[in-house]
Amino acid sequence: MDIYGNALLDFHHTGKADILWLHNSYDEPEEMPIEVFFRGEDDMPEIELKALSLCKGKVLDVGAGVGSHALLLDQKKMDVTAIDISSIAVQIMQERGVKNAQLQDFFQVKEKYDTLLFMMNGIGLTGTLQGFADFLESAKQILNPKGQLLFDSSDISYLYDDMPMPTNQYFGEISYCYEYKEQKGNWFNWLYIDPTTLQRLSKQHGWNCKIVYVDEQDQYLAQLTL
Repeated sequence: MDIYGNALLDFHHTGKADILWLHNSYDEPEEMPIEVFFRGEDDMPEIELKALSLCKGKVLDVGAGVGSHALLLDQKKMDVTAIDISSIAVQIMQERGVKNAQLQDFFQVKEKYDTLLFMMNGIGLTGTLQGFADFLESAKQILNPKGQLLFDSSDISYLYDDMPMPTNQYFGEISYCYEYKEQKGNWFNWLYIDPTTLQRLSKQHGWNCKIVYVDEQDQYLAQLTL
């Protein structure tokens, strides 16, 4: 059941939708503003515009959602492929005019690219620190020489200011579940990685890691090269 996709589709068709709830493993459910997925260039935060400006060559936009970033790259005449595992999201991308939108799991990608782009903490799809470490190895296989990884993430240690840090896992490993129109999807793992841990793991796996932007919410943009 594509709970997330159904919410996107309602908004795409009518410009409004019921509340999309995001349940999490650390606190009360949060309301997810659906319109944020459909934002244009004028509404994008600086961190995302900076990432788009750094894109080069053949770009793979991973977890592209409804294609807001891919559309801007298309407008700049860049060679961008936008992928998502939600068939509804891919349908919406195609209807919105994304030139090359594909239903594909990143971990099945075989083609090579110059830029791997993960926006809106899309790197979270690696799920765990171990998953991220495995990702750093597999990403080497689909990057062209002098290619790059671009992604934003954040240090979420502040969530534990008033409660104890988890002792059995890395504090940035979170579980989420979408709920829309009283229907719940499956729980999934999501990763937020702090810059210090990122730098350490990058070095261990043979990557150069540069933090190229930090915003006032402590979100950062990382650029990784081999």
